[in-house]
Amino acid sequence: MDAAAPRKMLSRRPPGPLAGALAVPGDKSISHRALMFGALAVGETRITGLLEGEDVLRTAAAMRALGAVVTRDGPGAWRVAGRGVGGLAEPADVLDMGNSGTAARLLAGILASHDLFAVMTGDASLRGRPMRRVIEPLSACGARFAARAGGRLPMAIEGAKDPLPLDYRLPVASAQVKSAVLLAGLNAPGETRVEEPEATRDHSENMLRHFGASVTVEPAGRGRIIRLIGQPELRGADVAVPGDPSSASFPLVAALLVAGSRLVIEGVGLNPLRTGLLATLAEMGAAIEITNARLAGGEPVGDLVVAHGPLRGVDVPAERAPSMIDEYPILAVAAACATGTTRMRGLKELRVKESDRLAATAALLAVNGVAVEIIDDDLLVHGSGAPPAGGGLVATQMDHRIAMSALVLGLATAAPVMVDDTGFIETSFPGFIGLMNALGGAMGPA
Repeated sequence: MDAAAPRKMLSRRPPGPLAGALAVPGDKSISHRALMFGALAVGETRITGLLEGEDVLRTAAAMRALGAVVTRDGPGAWRVAGRGVGGLAEPADVLDMGNSGTAARLLAGILASHDLFAVMTGDASLRGRPMRRVIEPLSACGARFAARAGGRLPMAIEGAKDPLPLDYRLPVASAQVKSAVLLAGLNAPGETRVEEPEATRDHSENMLRHFGASVTVEPAGRGRIIRLIGQPELRGADVAVPGDPSSASFPLVAALLVAGSRLVIEGVGLNPLRTGLLATLAEMGAAIEITNARLAGGEPVGDLVVAHGPLRGVDVPAERAPSMIDEYPILAVAAACATGTTRMRGLKELRVKESDRLAATAALLAVNGVAVEIIDDDLLVHGSGAPPAGGGLVATQMDHRIAMSALVLGLATAAPVMVDDTGFIETSFPGFIGLMNALGGAMGPA
């Protein structure tokens, strides 16, 4: 969706409950990695359930530009003929990563240890996000970077001719930075070592093993030490992408808030480093049941059965943040409809998402009559147990998760909620509004 053509939407309380079974789009994190690792493998990788949102399609285009053969066979079904570790070709044009910080940071890691020159850019939101957090560790492998002030895109990358293995301790927990370092280490001889202060989502480690790399993980306090043996020969592999738990969070919370609702969300990824929201909602009293638990593509998967019910405020510890970093806006919406105060601690990382997501979440609630505070890096939401007033116009700041969270809030508020731009929802959840309305929601053009 062109950012110059915003799509205003109005969300209101529906006349009846939300009901039915649904499947959410494929996991965005795993979709990016499946395309990238397929491009670095020898032979063909077949992917099913790929998220076909704009962010992932940008990654597919970038892999093509770097010499991989990327083919779409049907909805969610893709094939990648890779070039092997170290075998990517220099792109003929600028790589436009759209709105995706994940794609940009992971791709920076891949390019850093390839002997080539590339320039990366993105949309206005991505051009405002800091890349210094990957520039600094990746420079140690021998790559050179030139970027705008603050390490922002557009960014030129001159990959290392003879890349060095990396040994890096993350200053803050970040799966994107960890993955960028591991991906740079793929094309370097010897062992690359990454230490993270808190455990973050481990999709990169799981998928690297799936493609044949040697990756070991050991606990280190609250964090972990990951070791990768460089220059493996990755082999093409089948990847079944599970439903994205971040996307599932929106219909899940909507069902909790709309009276009488009951939904079954099928095939959701349940990686234990991604289930912080489920743990928090359970503490709040949510009626959520996991059924049909199974493994798919090395990742745990299950169906979520969720029903409406009262919620209570809780204290969410800072150490839970890495397992639910993308779900705080929708958790804040649930907290706005709960009884009592919910305090979400340690949300510094939200300040450098697609927007300053901490400030945007607080503003989303405040404009709709919810009592909310930001104290240092904590978000406090004071729920009354009654439906919030609503009636506000939410400024999404080009952030798809703020837009979807606001639309879900509108299903519960006394007055409708207006959202200034829903075009960016397509980056992660194509067809979100139509799906919610098919379940009984009431979202439409303003």
